[in-house]
Amino acid sequence: MKTALILIGCPEAPSQTPLTLYTSYKLTQMGYNVTIVANPAATKLLEVSDPENHYFNNELDIEKALADLSENSYDLFLGLVHKDAAASYFVTFYHILKTKSIALIFEKDADLLEEYVNIINENTDAEMVVARVFHNPIPLKVKLDKVLKNL
Repeated sequence: MKTALILIGCPEAPSQTPLTLYTSYKLTQMGYNVTIVANPAATKLLEVSDPENHYFNNELDIEKALADLSENSYDLFLGLVHKDAAASYFVTFYHILKTKSIALIFEKDADLLEEYVNIINENTDAEMVVARVFHNPIPLKVKLDKVLKNL
């Protein structure tokens, strides 16, 4: 079975939790065994949002994961980037995993969005899915669906 790692960070952005669960659902439907790596606050939001573990059942703490990851330990790496710290984590995980990678980059502020795109573009060869969103995840979902169709 193929494996995928979804990286999420600080749960400030309202779009992050639904996008994470949706992405996990889509990847599972595509035959991936999905693991989500997150900080404790983001993990709690996912646990409450998916109490029967339909889309969220494999998890890693973000700090512990950094110590345990190795090259090609996942077939696909996907990270949600909506803060500079998330961009830094994405770049770090990207260079450890050295696998097919997709960055979902979103932010309501156009200047910050551009900054995050530049960080990912300058430090990785990851595919980028970019949308100016905060509360409404649909624009990013539509773009993500197009990328996932081509996997």
